[in-house]
Amino acid sequence: MSDPRAVIESTLTESGIEWENPKDGTYVVTLPGTRKLATTCSLIVGRHSLSVNAFVVRHPDENQDAVHRWLLERNTRLYGVSYAIDKLGDIYLVGRLPLAAVTPDELDRLLGTVLENADGAFNTLLEMGFATAIRREYAWRTSRGESTRNLDAFSHLIRDED
Repeated sequence: MSDPRAVIESTLTESGIEWENPKDGTYVVTLPGTRKLATTCSLIVGRHSLSVNAFVVRHPDENQDAVHRWLLERNTRLYGVSYAIDKLGDIYLVGRLPLAAVTPDELDRLLGTVLENADGAFNTLLEMGFATAIRREYAWRTSRGESTRNLDAFSHLIRDED
């Protein structure tokens, strides 16, 4: 079996994505996004497995049951990771992979799954769990003449209110 640390380091280096190694066997990877500016993902090499943990979004302000149901339904289609919540209700992607499965292709597939399900799901989760806050933010910005450009993806929420 190849050394998982060496596989991780060479794969991350070759990918060109930003990463750091704060301590032996721990890697912090910054995955660039399109909806969410970046997703920070930690990879920790344990005795028998590689654990993966990535923050997705904080505890939803509203529609928590619908958000949680959506997450559980999505879990049935994910590879290597699942949505989970911490004791504060914040949403993460978490997973565990046996060390024998740590190959460049599997690591790429795993990080791709994290990115797609953190970045790709980000706007949907914001719409479901933070629609009222988005509308408030839009109203506050327009009342002050400030840009609402980064809220364009949610313009249908504002139109629905009118």
